[in-house]
Amino acid sequence: MKSDNNRISKTRGIYFLRLIGRIIVLFVAVLIYTTDKEKFNIAEGWNFFCEFSPLHLLWIIWIWDMILQLIPVKAHISIGSQKIFESLFRPIKEKINNKNLKQYIKDTTLSAYKVMIIWISLTVAISMLHLTGIIDTGIMILVSTFFYVCDLICVLIWCPFRLIMKNKCCTTCRIFNWDHLMMFLPIVSVNSFYSWSLVILSLLIWLVWEICVFTYPERFWENSNMALQCSECTDKLCTQYCRKLRKSSNS
Repeated sequence: MKSDNNRISKTRGIYFLRLIGRIIVLFVAVLIYTTDKEKFNIAEGWNFFCEFSPLHLLWIIWIWDMILQLIPVKAHISIGSQKIFESLFRPIKEKINNKNLKQYIKDTTLSAYKVMIIWISLTVAISMLHLTGIIDTGIMILVSTFFYVCDLICVLIWCPFRLIMKNKCCTTCRIFNWDHLMMFLPIVSVNSFYSWSLVILSLLIWLVWEICVFTYPERFWENSNMALQCSECTDKLCTQYCRKLRKSSNS
C-alpha cells in the first residue's frame, strides 16, 4: 500500500489532466496548421472578427486561464499562483524577520530578472525570424502553444528556471505567474488583435504580481507565510526531486 507521502494529490492529478489537455491542444493545432493553414489567418491584423476558426476557442481558453490568475478562486489552482491574495495568506505565529524578508525579495528579484533577460533575448530571436519571413504567423501561434505545454511540464516534471531561481518548488516560486507573459511575449511581432489582446492581459497579470511582491512581500516567503511551507502544503505539486528534499528536511 502506498503511503500518504507517495500518493498523488488531487491538485497534482488535475494538473496532469490539464497537461494532457494541453498536449492534445498542441497536437490539434499542429494538425490544423498542416492541413488547413488558412485557419490561422484570424491571428493576423483584425481578421479575428472576420470569420470563425478553432483558434478562437484557443484564445478563449487562454483568456480564461489568465482571468483566473486575477481573482482568488478555489478551483484547484496552486497556491503558488494565488499567493498574491490576502485571503490565502497565513502569517507565521512568530514575529517576521523583516531584514531577512527584504534580503529574500532582493535575491529572488535579481534571479527573476535574469530569467526575464534570457526570455526577452529568446523573444527577440523568434520575432526576428518572423519579421524576416523565415517563419509565418501560424508557426508563431504554434510556438506559444508549445510554451503552453512547457508551462505545465515545468510545474509537474522539471523546470530549467529553477537552476537560476534556486527555489525548491513552484509553491515558493518568485515568477509563478509570469507564465502567460512568457508564453505570449514571442507573438508581439505578429502585431494583431489576437496577439496584442493576449500580450496586454498577460502584462496586466505580470504587473499585478510584481506590485504585490513589493507591496506585500510577506506573502511570497515561506518564513513569513505558513501556507508556503512544506509541512502545510496541500497542493503537493512537487516533483520526485522536491519530495526527496522535503523528506530530508523533515528527517
